[in-house]
Amino acid sequence: MSDVVAELDQLQTAYKAAVEAWIAAIREEEALVSIAPQSIEDLDKWEGAHFKEDDARNKVIEIKQDYEDALREKFFKF
Repeated sequence: MSDVVAELDQLQTAYKAAVEAWIAAIREEEALVSIAPQSIEDLDKWEGAHFKEDDARNKVIEIKQDYEDALREKFFKF
């Protein structure tokens, strides 16, 4: 049982960290969109921030699924 709790704690920690990284990526994109792009470089930065946010979101979804699967295993044995 202790191994299960340790695994759930680890998955929860990873999930929380991924969510925090996603929030940071959202804020980065938000900061870039708050001002109108003045150059192609600005536009590229904004677009890059969007891709970074999208990658972070996908990571959250992946880790959340792992965490949910572990919780289902613990509570429902499947």
